[in-house]
Amino acid sequence: DLMSIALLCSAAVAALVVQQPVVSSRRSSAVMSADRTFAPAEAKGGTSVDTKKTAVVFIEYQNEFTTEGGKLHGAVKECMDETGMLEKSSALASKARTAGAKVFHAPISFKEDASDNPNKGLGILAGCASDKLFTEGSWNADFHPSMQPQPGDVVVQNKRGLDAFPGTDLEAQLKANGIETVVLAGFLTNCCVESTMRTAYEKGFNVITLTDACATTSKEGQAVTGGSYGMFSTPMTVADYEKML
Repeated sequence: DLMSIALLCSAAVAALVVQQPVVSSRRSSAVMSADRTFAPAEAKGGTSVDTKKTAVVFIEYQNEFTTEGGKLHGAVKECMDETGMLEKSSALASKARTAGAKVFHAPISFKEDASDNPNKGLGILAGCASDKLFTEGSWNADFHPSMQPQPGDVVVQNKRGLDAFPGTDLEAQLKANGIETVVLAGFLTNCCVESTMRTAYEKGFNVITLTDACATTSKEGQAVTGGSYGMFSTPMTVADYEKML
């Protein structure tokens, strides 16, 4: 009868209402898991550093920054000279390879028309577009001679934005090489290095930042090595890190 049908419909609706939060919760959990490399119980932050499970990631050691004639060299030269970061980075790369750590390189580049620039209307990426920085195939986008990738190194592909994770194969390469600790160096201290540091931290990696192997355009920008870096990594000098190899 009509009363029985109404009761059945009410019961069905109630069941759907009760079940919906469970489905949403499962979906939320799946999304959270997809965003992280390590589950909470397996996160590597603060663990002992195993050199064989370490990647030293050198970010944007390209002529645009590193070399006289690069469009951004003048802006970072003072900071580079103060820390000696280029010489320290080159020496560290050799020591890391010898010790069994994996050396990664994360260059950035864009098409000349900036059609692959992910946010070319705003901020620093707008500057990259308007000034035609790091144009693919150009001398400006080439690696500095002292930081050329060597056999066995990993060159991260398709870096177009600031953070070295989105749109690239960085995470896949870290997983493929069994990496637990990510050591970061490069340009700019308060931009690409900091962005990558934060994401590596969120993904559950043990993160080390090398305070004298990065450079930026101002003392204020470089000061993050003594500020926000400590919130998302273990900051240290190259010399201190080399003692761990």
